Amino acid sequence: MQKTEVKNRFTPPADWNTALLLGNPIFADLCQRFRFGQLTDYPDIGWLNQCLPQSGVSFVDNDTISADGRYYEEYIYATQCIPTRKDNWHDFFGALIWCLFPKTKALLNQLHMAEIAQHGLKQRSKLRNKLTLFDECGLVICLEPAAFEHAELLRQHQWQQSFVQQRSDWWQGIRPMIFGHAIYEMATAPFIGLTAKALFIEVPAGFSQWPLTAAYAYVDDQLCSLIDNGALLCTEQLTPLPLLGVPKWCAANEQPQFYLNHDYFRPMRSTQKLP
Repeated sequence: MQKTEVKNRFTPPADWNTALLLGNPIFADLCQRFRFGQLTDYPDIGWLNQCLPQSGVSFVDNDTISADGRYYEEYIYATQCIPTRKDNWHDFFGALIWCLFPKTKALLNQLHMAEIAQHGLKQRSKLRNKLTLFDECGLVICLEPAAFEHAELLRQHQWQQSFVQQRSDWWQGIRPMIFGHAIYEMATAPFIGLTAKALFIEVPAGFSQWPLTAAYAYVDDQLCSLIDNGALLCTEQLTPLPLLGVPKWCAANEQPQFYLNHDYFRPMRSTQKLP
């Protein structure tokens, strides 16, 4: 695990590494959904397009937008083509998120365009900032009814209670799903300080045991509904969550003392407490 300071600029591995993905439990969903074992180098545009559901969009080489001149979100909205850089971890994971959450990604693009139409390209609205934050760093915490109290525990930084004392709820009543492609990119070289922005959603009892494809399709629909109804602007959403604290995602967190690092698992200041 890198000892990278949060303030330093993150640098992903220089080269493709299939073993890196297969050996890190943070990538378990991706490894189950996509055939990484067949890859010996970065996948090309054709491989990525084969992974897409029938959603009407497609991946194209990033050179197309360089020649076109339109802004990234405008280009996607007008052409339904997603510019993707070759041999690039960030865009590789961005493409996989389009495959897993096609409806939500399309909605984010539509909302960006609506905000651009109202405010222009130069003035970023509060909603556009939230859209980008979720797009890059979002972590969806799916909570079954019996575990819904964890939403408040995590919002209030009660790390010990959620991650240690009630650890057995994780992956039984709590099902985390990464949405932010920058989070996946940084997980290629995980470091103390890696923090996601959590969005909490209610799911049916037994959801944690659903097949992967059904679970992601359900969450894709739920996210669209929540975001359409203003969830990203809610103060109780997109709260910080130390990613390496998620049980099973970091071997070090099997030891309770891992959570005693208050520089990473920060207590909430009294002035921060949510209503």
